[in-house]
Amino acid sequence: MPNYPTEPGGASCRECRTAPALALDFSFAFQPIVDPRRETVFSYEALIRGTAGQSAGWVLNQVNDGNRYRFDQACRVRALTLATRLQMPTRININFLPHAIYQPELCLQTTLRAAAELRFPIERIQFEIVESEKVADDGRLAEIVGAYRRLGFSTAIDDFGAAYAGFNLLVDFKPDYIKLDMKLVRGVDSSRSRQEIVRCLISLCRRLSIGVIAEGVETADEYRWLFEAGISLFQGYYFARPLYEALPLVAFAQFRLQPQLYAIAEDVEAI
Repeated sequence: MPNYPTEPGGASCRECRTAPALALDFSFAFQPIVDPRRETVFSYEALIRGTAGQSAGWVLNQVNDGNRYRFDQACRVRALTLATRLQMPTRININFLPHAIYQPELCLQTTLRAAAELRFPIERIQFEIVESEKVADDGRLAEIVGAYRRLGFSTAIDDFGAAYAGFNLLVDFKPDYIKLDMKLVRGVDSSRSRQEIVRCLISLCRRLSIGVIAEGVETADEYRWLFEAGISLFQGYYFARPLYEALPLVAFAQFRLQPQLYAIAEDVEAI
């Protein structure tokens, strides 16, 4: 794997220049975000892992104020490098913590340089804002999201509905996509309250031209209900588990629904 720098060269922000060397080795597993109707993979999310199989939590527990900025830079470069090595034919979704961005335009230069050297198209890179991390300064987050857009990246709110920002992010920043938190998805087929909330979110996002991804789908009943409600993009163990440094295959044939359900879903989308 090429050894790209983990901080911007030339012009760089103070935090990247003064951060200590990153003494943390990690890599990524990939999980597909699928479009079952078209039987295609829409994107692969890069999920951080330790190189000895440790969980994301194990890695993130070693991130602190002293290495946060360098870690964020390294994550982006390593994810893109691995995606290129695996000949990823789709988008890649990369998570970022808003607090790890010091000066957005400068902090993204490493990402832009790596993408150019790897010949990975900018329009196929989507950054996920971790909605569960509280960001006290909405203006600061607006600056970050604006910088991403100006540079050609798309954005998504991860774990939407999990914690802090929620509707404020929709109103103020209008991401390209939201990813419904798995707590809304879990058992949605048998929970009236979840169903009403999800229906409202789908309708709102459609009016705002924001795509909706259902993440954490684990059962056929959850998938079927969400599909009928008008969602077309899905992620979860039901479709494929993450694979370490590999792209999982998706057996789309087993997720085909009855033909009439496709017609129902199309009618819902037309409303």
